[in-house]
Amino acid sequence: MIAKRTSRLAVLVALPAALALTAGASSQAVAEGNGAYQINLSQLNNSGSKGTAMLSLKGHQLTVKIESEGHVPGQPSAQHLHGSTDGHDFHCPDPSADTNGDGVINNTEATVDYGNINISLTTKGPTDAMGSGLAVDRMPVADAQGKLSYERTIPVSQAVVDHIKDLHIVQHGIDRNNNNKYDFDGAGKSELDPKLPQEATAPTNCGEVRGAAVGSIPVGGVETGTGPVEEKGTPAAMIGVGGAAFVVVTGALTLVRRRRSGLFEGRNSRSNGGAA
Repeated sequence: MIAKRTSRLAVLVALPAALALTAGASSQAVAEGNGAYQINLSQLNNSGSKGTAMLSLKGHQLTVKIESEGHVPGQPSAQHLHGSTDGHDFHCPDPSADTNGDGVINNTEATVDYGNINISLTTKGPTDAMGSGLAVDRMPVADAQGKLSYERTIPVSQAVVDHIKDLHIVQHGIDRNNNNKYDFDGAGKSELDPKLPQEATAPTNCGEVRGAAVGSIPVGGVETGTGPVEEKGTPAAMIGVGGAAFVVVTGALTLVRRRRSGLFEGRNSRSNGGAA
């Protein structure tokens, strides 16, 4: 009788804890469309540009705030949220991205690392990738000291909400020949648009989301990471809040079975002893 009561008590104690963990997982899912994330911008192309960005989500409204410096004074800086909303693991490039060895990481070379444009961070009007990616007339302009301040709230899709941790900010515009303007003498024509200087489209800095636990589980080939890892036969997706609840319940039921088994074995032993 004591063993049965102890077993029942174990289940009664474990179940509320499991339900609380499951409820926590549900609350986290509900709040997925809210949060704030920091991005530290670090230079590319030896530009000396750096800064900080904040991404704030409220439902499907994304507020982007950027404070950066080291830009070409008085020149527009194209800027975007790059990356994937499909779970691919893109990141900021390093100097090895300069595959043609000309001393400049152009946007095409860097896109292999940081992915395509997801949102164009224009000051007004559309923010789509195709029509606004090179809309320099709607991009923020650096002041006389090369500093740039930007803030805008943009409606975004559910895919962006779900994968905000996978996106990162890239600002563009370098001054390779140090004459305080974009020109063709610095790095020739842009591979994106021959009417634009390479200096205007080459990335000047890049930054990834910080402060968030992790992004989505990477999928795809070598350049996009690998899939979830299994831990002793348990898929990695199970290890988390919901997985913890599953483990608690399973452990409690196992404990009950073991104690019942021990009780039956004890009874059988006494019965056999009496018969002898």
